[in-house]
Amino acid sequence: MHAMELSAPKTPLIWTERPDPVPGPGEIRVKVLVCGICRTDLNLVDGDLPHPKSPVIPGHQIVGRIDAIGPAVTGQPLTTLALGARVGIPWLGHTDGTCPYCLAHRENLCDHPLFTGYTRDGGYATTAVTDARFAFPLGEDGTDVSLAPLLCAGLIGWRSLTIAGTGTRLGIYGFGAAGHIITQVAVWQKREVYAFTRPGDTKTQAFARSLGATWAGGSTERPPERLDAAIIYAGDGALVPLALTALRKGGRVVCAGIHMSDIPQFPYDILWEEREIASVANLTRQDGLDFLPLAHTIGIVTKTTTYPLQQANEALADLRAGRFEGAAVLVV
Repeated sequence: MHAMELSAPKTPLIWTERPDPVPGPGEIRVKVLVCGICRTDLNLVDGDLPHPKSPVIPGHQIVGRIDAIGPAVTGQPLTTLALGARVGIPWLGHTDGTCPYCLAHRENLCDHPLFTGYTRDGGYATTAVTDARFAFPLGEDGTDVSLAPLLCAGLIGWRSLTIAGTGTRLGIYGFGAAGHIITQVAVWQKREVYAFTRPGDTKTQAFARSLGATWAGGSTERPPERLDAAIIYAGDGALVPLALTALRKGGRVVCAGIHMSDIPQFPYDILWEEREIASVANLTRQDGLDFLPLAHTIGIVTKTTTYPLQQANEALADLRAGRFEGAAVLVV
């Protein structure tokens, strides 16, 4: 197999060759078709995530076809798996099933998890191995490229939308992969979406309006209406007090990233009146079982820019610089 490997933080990914992995008990191996690029991959490369596997193959929005099945896979609860079946491999790659959080049906907070493309090898590769219980069946509807962003941007977006509550007026700060997917969900739910981009980014603001956003402007602007909730997909902690000032009384700010820069000091009065700040951690298998069929029902259209696998460094650089709309996907 071949892969783009991270040998140390703050270094470019390296094209490397490895022996084909053999799936162990409860595991499947897939031939990777595509793998989405995520901002978390940038956090990994930048050294913002502690204790990664080293070296590690990044990537946790994997679409592939099963080409080998390890022992003790038959009868796994998530899906019936077969050679040739198309599956999606997300961020959450394993849980212990025995810690207090797993037993309380909060496996996203497991004390001993494994994360695809971080603490176990991911999908910037021609082949990947995963715990079969955490592979989502994708069927044959939709293209590989269009499905990849749903496996993290979509799933984390869905979880953050659920945590945000059912209010009508929803602010979205950071209009990239997750933002453009969840806008379509919120519009389908008859909500009003207020999209916040980098100041002066009129192109992305127009993109947001084209997807049904009621209003779009820069992150430092005040929306024309008070928001019931705001979701922050960007990694800039300075957006938290800005979002708080846009909320109505009792509103909620949801921070949806795995890493965020420090939140600056802010006056208590913008939090007062029962406003809340919440975070999103990882995902659960139930999130996937809830969201992926819904995405098909809604007819979500993912806007993607594709790169060959060997251009993963260029794709990450373009993500960092905001050079594309929507999501980036590596094609193997």
